[in-house]
Amino acid sequence: MAFYTALTGLNGAQTELATIANNIANVGTTGFKRSRVSFGDIISTSPKQNPSRLVGSGTKVQGVLMQFGQGALETSSSATDLAISGQGFFIVKNPLSGSISYTRNGSFKVTADRFLVDDLGRQLQLFPTSSDGSLRASDLASTIPAKIPLLSGEPRATSRIGISVSLPADAEIIRDKPVYTPANPYVFDAKNPATYNHSTSSTIFDSLGNPLAATIYYVKDAVPTAGDPTHRWTARLFVGEQELSVAGTPGIPLVFNASGVLTSPTTPFTFDILPPPRGGDPLSITIDHGNLTAQIAGPFAVEAKEQDGFAAGQLEAISLGSDGAVSIGYSNGQKQIMGKVALATFSNPQGLKQVGDAHYVGTPEAGDPITGEAGQNGIGALVSGSLERSNVDLTTELVNLIAAQRNFQASSKAIETDNQTMQTIINIRT
Repeated sequence: MAFYTALTGLNGAQTELATIANNIANVGTTGFKRSRVSFGDIISTSPKQNPSRLVGSGTKVQGVLMQFGQGALETSSSATDLAISGQGFFIVKNPLSGSISYTRNGSFKVTADRFLVDDLGRQLQLFPTSSDGSLRASDLASTIPAKIPLLSGEPRATSRIGISVSLPADAEIIRDKPVYTPANPYVFDAKNPATYNHSTSSTIFDSLGNPLAATIYYVKDAVPTAGDPTHRWTARLFVGEQELSVAGTPGIPLVFNASGVLTSPTTPFTFDILPPPRGGDPLSITIDHGNLTAQIAGPFAVEAKEQDGFAAGQLEAISLGSDGAVSIGYSNGQKQIMGKVALATFSNPQGLKQVGDAHYVGTPEAGDPITGEAGQNGIGALVSGSLERSNVDLTTELVNLIAAQRNFQASSKAIETDNQTMQTIINIRT
């Protein structure tokens, strides 16, 4: 009887030794979670047996339980290396079989076809989002593979130019110069700086993404008089060498009161349709001088200038927020949110089945995956440019290894002792 009891101890110690050895072997495996062996005693009894004289029949392995404690976060030089600070698993999908697995190993890389994949080629899954980054769906069936677009999408033609300038109150009225006579009248000429007071340029874009030079020329027209106590300017817009007009009339009249405040126009001006200089769709451009444009006792200055068009841009940067939002930056200054990293938790993570490489698959014991975004409903935050190291403490494992070895030796000694006792009984002479 003691022989078989000690044998269960040997089997249990051997299982514990193998478990500890596996922990030690994976001390450097990213996202690995250590395991421990849970034991239970064996009791063989019958209804007629005296309970005060029961003797145990050994031990059994009740389970090898994974310990999902947080591993240390290690800084990485790659923005696509991700770590979860708290609970949760990355959701990855095999692109060939479509099977889903879960992992804490956030070492992702970009493939030739621009998918974010782990070391096994499984694709990181995202929740789809709207343009402002809000979730459109957060269930497992709605996840999409993380694929980085090559371009920022279709280029956008400029439709609005916003500009704020400071115009000098003492600017001369060029058309009143003595050089101009009825025989030699004043004629505005964008190529002749003597025909305008100031200018500023900007780059705009047509519908094909081609850059176009847009230049605004400012001409002082009038100073206050008894009949008209205002300062008057004209702003003329050229795209390339083509001047734009409003209702067939070139230029926008700008009117300032005695305090230098712009009183007209107070709303944006839309120019007549401009045929595309370099192909594409016709341009419809609105110019808005806003409420900061003023006439001052000082030099000409451009206070602010913007336009809403852009060319198709090339990928420049990938960034990830703590909420899992994957943002892409392009050379044209545009940003695009691809989606949010899909994470999952389980009511019983110890019920997950290990499939190697720090990956797990769901089981009935683990329960259904509870999906959500990082930082919500108990799911941990994401850290970009970091990896979670194994949660194996080498010192603890070595101490446990010594204890398991002693247990194995003790069970072996019990078998040896029982064997000697049996041999002694067999050798008894009558």
